[in-house]
Amino acid sequence: MPEPMDTGERPRRRAVVVLPNGLTLANLFFGIFAIVSAARGDFDAAARYIVFGAVADTLDGRIARATNSGSRFGSELDSLVDAISFGLAPSLIMYFAVLNATGWDWIFCFLFTAAAVIRLARFNVEQAGRAKTHFTGLPSPAAGMTLATYWWFSQTSLYTDTMIGGLPWHQMLRWVMLGLGMLMISQVQYAAVPTVGFRSWRGILGTMLVVGTLIGVIFLPKQFFFPALMAYVLYGIGRTVLLGLLDRLPSPDDDDEVALVADGVAVSGDLPLRRRRRRRSETSAVPRRDLDSKDPS
Repeated sequence: MPEPMDTGERPRRRAVVVLPNGLTLANLFFGIFAIVSAARGDFDAAARYIVFGAVADTLDGRIARATNSGSRFGSELDSLVDAISFGLAPSLIMYFAVLNATGWDWIFCFLFTAAAVIRLARFNVEQAGRAKTHFTGLPSPAAGMTLATYWWFSQTSLYTDTMIGGLPWHQMLRWVMLGLGMLMISQVQYAAVPTVGFRSWRGILGTMLVVGTLIGVIFLPKQFFFPALMAYVLYGIGRTVLLGLLDRLPSPDDDDEVALVADGVAVSGDLPLRRRRRRRSETSAVPRRDLDSKDPS
């Protein structure tokens, strides 16, 4: 009896599933390497590895969504890794580089890491697996990179040759760590990654922002990262205050209701706009007496 032909579909599928988790473990590798580098006094390399970890963290989620290979296991693994790479590792970089290693300054490392862990646990409960227009609380990769790339920025002429360098950063970093930690577990709304495209004004603005970010990352990484991330942190606070005053602050469930516009195609949750319109038309076609007869509760 002839054996069934092996089409290679199963190994290919296995590779597709393993790739996102492999990138997640690469994020963990860079997080551990950052801690080791900071302990050795190489803070420049430590900040670089945190940025590399953030790149791997971005790619694993995008590849999982693009290949439809996301899983509960991958989501939990990603959160555990992020707690190390963007919680523990950046706080230890600051501990070895700036804070007083002989006193009680290690408590700020604990508080920052605890806030990152709480933020990731809340994200898994409230927002994981949904299409997102915003994040509730400062994302842990943004908080971790803000902390880690401070050392980069402190070694540039933009820092040393201006009034910024005269500020008491050894004291201020404690409050920066506390502030970033509080923002991670706050209700402050932060915009998600902007839409890229040319079919809508939002896509065009998103494309310009992404291109500008890439130019800054490639040509001026040490001068770019910390100021840009601090601007993102302050932007979320200002945006939340403004929307709150206008009574337009999005709720945690709005990502299931608000349409996302991406290259002219809108999505609400998992439903394309065309399907939502069809559902509305089908609902409107129901006779009025049937609607009136439904239980109002």
